[in-house]
Amino acid sequence: EVQLVESGGGLVQPGGSLRLSCIGSGFTFRYYVMKWYRQAPGKEREYVAGVTIDGGRKNYAESVKGRFTISRDNVRSTVYLQMNSLKLEDTAVYFCKAEGQGSNVEYWGQGTQVTVSS
Repeated sequence: EVQLVESGGGLVQPGGSLRLSCIGSGFTFRYYVMKWYRQAPGKEREYVAGVTIDGGRKNYAESVKGRFTISRDNVRSTVYLQMNSLKLEDTAVYFCKAEGQGSNVEYWGQGTQVTVSS
């Protein structure tokens, strides 16, 4: 059974930091591009960051550039999202996604809630 399990969300004050993790199982993690998305209440799901299969290239939404860092550990089948200088508008459910290269295969996690509030 394919699973993507996110963790690390929680409540944090503006300016604080959180590190999200997403562990994959049931598929060959190292062959998949990994991405993070988020969805705030009443809004569409939006792309946050992505990393290539070897971790060599990373891409970020403009809204998080310079504050968030995506990384992956293929040995542990885990992708991370380090979030610094958090803002109120970063409040959302964060999802990880695995995308098969050259295929339409994709998997989603169930999400982890991040709440930025004073």
